[in-house]
Amino acid sequence: MTERADAARNRAAVLAAAESLFEREDLDHVSLARIAQAAGVGKATVIRRFGDLLGLVDALIAPRVTALQERVRSGAPPLGPGGDAIARLHAYLDALLDFVFENRMLIRALEHYGPYAYYANPASQFWIDELAARIHAARPSTDAGYLAYAVFTALRADVIEYLREHRHMDTERIRAGVHALADPSDTGPDPGR
Repeated sequence: MTERADAARNRAAVLAAAESLFEREDLDHVSLARIAQAAGVGKATVIRRFGDLLGLVDALIAPRVTALQERVRSGAPPLGPGGDAIARLHAYLDALLDFVFENRMLIRALEHYGPYAYYANPASQFWIDELAARIHAARPSTDAGYLAYAVFTALRADVIEYLREHRHMDTERIRAGVHALADPSDTGPDPGR
Protein backbone atom coordinates (compact mmCIF):
# COMPACT_ATOMS: atom_id res chain seq x y z
CA MET A 1 0.00 0.00 0.00
CA THR A 2 1.37 3.41 -0.99
CA GLU A 3 1.63 6.11 1.63
CA ARG A 4 -0.63 9.12 1.03
CA ALA A 5 1.21 12.28 -0.01
CA ASP A 6 0.13 14.25 3.08
CA ALA A 7 1.10 11.36 5.36
CA ALA A 8 4.50 11.14 3.68
CA ARG A 9 5.01 14.90 4.11
CA ASN A 10 4.00 14.70 7.78
CA ARG A 11 6.32 11.75 8.35
CA ALA A 12 9.25 13.60 6.73
CA ALA A 13 8.48 16.78 8.72
CA VAL A 14 8.34 14.86 12.01
CA LEU A 15 11.61 13.05 11.31
CA ALA A 16 13.36 16.28 10.31
CA ALA A 17 12.05 18.11 13.38
CA ALA A 18 13.03 15.28 15.70
CA GLU A 19 16.54 15.04 14.27
CA SER A 20 17.00 18.80 14.57
CA LEU A 21 15.81 18.85 18.18
CA PHE A 22 17.96 15.87 19.15
CA GLU A 23 20.99 17.59 17.61
CA ARG A 24 20.61 20.94 19.37
CA GLU A 25 18.64 20.36 22.59
CA ASP A 26 19.36 18.66 25.88
CA LEU A 27 17.68 15.25 25.78
CA ASP A 28 15.51 16.12 28.78
CA HIS A 29 13.93 18.90 26.73
CA VAL A 30 12.98 16.81 23.68
CA SER A 31 9.40 15.60 23.87
CA LEU A 32 6.75 14.37 21.47
CA ALA A 33 4.88 17.65 21.96
CA ARG A 34 7.94 19.74 21.05
CA ILE A 35 8.66 17.56 18.02
CA ALA A 36 5.05 17.81 16.86
CA GLN A 37 5.08 21.58 17.28
CA ALA A 38 8.36 21.93 15.35
CA ALA A 39 6.97 19.69 12.58
CA GLY A 40 3.69 21.59 12.37
CA VAL A 41 1.55 18.55 13.19
CA GLY A 42 -0.48 17.41 16.16
CA LYS A 43 1.03 15.27 18.90
CA ALA A 44 -1.56 12.58 18.08
CA THR A 45 -0.12 12.36 14.55
CA VAL A 46 3.34 11.69 15.96
CA ILE A 47 2.01 9.09 18.41
CA ARG A 48 -0.04 7.35 15.74
CA ARG A 49 2.94 7.15 13.42
CA PHE A 50 5.80 6.39 15.83
CA GLY A 51 4.25 5.38 19.16
CA ASP A 52 6.70 7.08 21.50
CA LEU A 53 10.12 8.73 21.55
CA LEU A 54 11.90 5.38 21.28
CA GLY A 55 9.87 4.56 18.18
CA LEU A 56 10.81 7.90 16.71
CA VAL A 57 14.51 7.42 17.48
CA ASP A 58 14.32 3.94 15.93
CA ALA A 59 12.74 5.39 12.78
CA LEU A 60 15.49 8.02 12.51
CA ILE A 61 18.38 5.64 12.99
CA ALA A 62 16.99 2.59 11.13
CA PRO A 63 18.18 3.52 7.62
CA ARG A 64 21.68 4.20 8.94
CA VAL A 65 21.71 0.91 10.82
CA THR A 66 20.58 -0.96 7.72
CA ALA A 67 23.30 0.62 5.59
CA LEU A 68 26.05 -0.43 8.01
CA GLN A 69 24.58 -3.91 8.47
CA GLU A 70 24.61 -4.40 4.69
CA ARG A 71 28.28 -3.41 4.54
CA VAL A 72 29.03 -5.89 7.34
CA ARG A 73 26.98 -8.71 5.79
CA SER A 74 27.96 -8.34 2.15
CA GLY A 75 30.56 -5.62 1.72
CA ALA A 76 34.16 -6.03 0.78
CA PRO A 77 36.57 -7.55 3.31
CA PRO A 78 37.78 -6.88 5.90
CA LEU A 79 34.51 -5.24 7.03
CA GLY A 80 32.45 -7.63 4.95
CA PRO A 81 32.85 -11.43 4.88
CA GLY A 82 36.27 -12.96 4.33
CA GLY A 83 39.79 -11.92 5.10
CA ASP A 84 42.08 -12.08 8.08
CA ALA A 85 40.31 -12.42 11.45
CA ILE A 86 42.29 -9.67 13.18
CA ALA A 87 41.84 -7.25 10.27
CA ARG A 88 38.11 -8.04 10.28
CA LEU A 89 37.87 -7.26 14.01
CA HIS A 90 39.66 -3.93 13.63
CA ALA A 91 37.67 -2.92 10.54
CA TYR A 92 34.48 -3.66 12.46
CA LEU A 93 35.60 -1.65 15.49
CA ASP A 94 36.38 1.30 13.23
CA ALA A 95 32.98 1.04 11.54
CA LEU A 96 31.15 0.90 14.88
CA LEU A 97 33.09 3.81 16.32
CA ASP A 98 32.53 5.90 13.19
CA PHE A 99 28.83 5.02 13.36
CA VAL A 100 28.68 6.24 16.97
CA PHE A 101 30.50 9.48 16.13
CA GLU A 102 28.18 10.18 13.20
CA ASN A 103 24.97 9.29 15.07
CA ARG A 104 25.86 10.06 18.66
CA MET A 105 22.89 12.29 19.43
CA LEU A 106 20.40 9.66 18.27
CA ILE A 107 22.28 6.94 20.12
CA ARG A 108 22.32 9.14 23.24
CA ALA A 109 18.57 9.51 22.87
CA LEU A 110 18.22 5.74 22.70
CA GLU A 111 20.43 5.36 25.78
CA HIS A 112 18.43 8.04 27.61
CA TYR A 113 14.84 6.99 26.94
CA GLY A 114 14.71 3.38 27.96
CA PRO A 115 16.30 1.08 30.51
CA TYR A 116 18.69 -1.28 28.75
CA ALA A 117 17.56 0.15 25.40
CA TYR A 118 21.17 0.50 24.29
CA TYR A 119 21.75 -3.23 24.68
CA ALA A 120 18.33 -4.78 24.09
CA ASN A 121 17.24 -3.32 20.75
CA PRO A 122 17.65 -5.54 17.66
CA ALA A 123 20.35 -3.37 16.08
CA SER A 124 22.51 -3.50 19.20
CA GLN A 125 22.05 -7.25 19.45
CA PHE A 126 23.30 -7.54 15.86
CA TRP A 127 26.35 -5.35 16.65
CA ILE A 128 27.12 -7.29 19.85
CA ASP A 129 26.70 -10.73 18.26
CA GLU A 130 28.89 -9.74 15.31
CA LEU A 131 31.47 -8.25 17.68
CA ALA A 132 31.52 -11.45 19.75
CA ALA A 133 31.99 -13.56 16.60
CA ARG A 134 34.85 -11.39 15.39
CA ILE A 135 36.55 -11.29 18.80
CA HIS A 136 36.26 -15.09 19.02
CA ALA A 137 37.74 -15.51 15.53
CA ALA A 138 40.65 -13.20 16.34
CA ARG A 139 41.17 -14.35 19.96
CA PRO A 140 39.68 -17.85 20.35
CA SER A 141 40.85 -18.33 23.95
CA THR A 142 39.05 -15.26 25.32
CA ASP A 143 35.49 -14.96 26.66
CA ALA A 144 34.24 -13.27 23.50
CA GLY A 145 30.65 -12.98 24.77
CA TYR A 146 31.64 -10.96 27.81
CA LEU A 147 34.27 -8.94 25.99
CA ALA A 148 31.80 -7.99 23.26
CA TYR A 149 29.52 -6.40 25.87
CA ALA A 150 32.48 -4.67 27.58
CA VAL A 151 33.71 -3.21 24.28
CA PHE A 152 30.17 -2.29 23.24
CA THR A 153 29.76 -0.43 26.53
CA ALA A 154 32.92 1.53 25.74
CA LEU A 155 31.19 2.51 22.47
CA ARG A 156 28.20 4.10 24.23
CA ALA A 157 27.61 7.58 22.91
CA ASP A 158 27.46 9.04 26.43
CA VAL A 159 30.87 7.53 27.20
CA ILE A 160 32.33 8.86 23.95
CA GLU A 161 30.83 12.32 24.55
CA TYR A 162 32.15 12.39 28.12
CA LEU A 163 35.65 11.42 27.01
CA ARG A 164 35.66 14.04 24.25
CA GLU A 165 33.95 16.91 26.07
CA HIS A 166 35.11 16.49 29.67
CA ARG A 167 38.33 14.50 29.44
CA HIS A 168 39.42 16.23 26.19
CA MET A 169 40.39 13.00 24.47
CA ASP A 170 40.63 13.18 20.71
CA THR A 171 39.02 10.71 18.35
CA GLU A 172 42.21 8.79 17.66
CA ARG A 173 42.95 8.28 21.34
CA ILE A 174 39.45 6.91 21.87
CA ARG A 175 39.82 4.73 18.76
CA ALA A 176 43.13 3.33 20.02
CA GLY A 177 41.56 2.54 23.40
CA VAL A 178 38.62 0.68 21.87
CA HIS A 179 40.99 -1.35 19.69
CA ALA A 180 43.18 -2.16 22.71
CA LEU A 181 40.15 -3.37 24.69
CA ALA A 182 39.13 -5.78 21.94
CA ASP A 183 42.64 -6.84 21.01
CA PRO A 184 45.33 -6.17 23.63
CA SER A 185 48.01 -7.23 21.12
CA ASP A 186 47.09 -4.17 19.03
CA THR A 187 49.88 -1.61 19.12
CA GLY A 188 47.64 1.34 18.30
CA PRO A 189 45.75 2.65 15.33
CA ASP A 190 47.21 2.00 11.92
CA PRO A 191 47.26 5.31 10.04
CA GLY A 192 45.80 3.43 7.08
CA ARG A 193 42.71 2.36 9.07
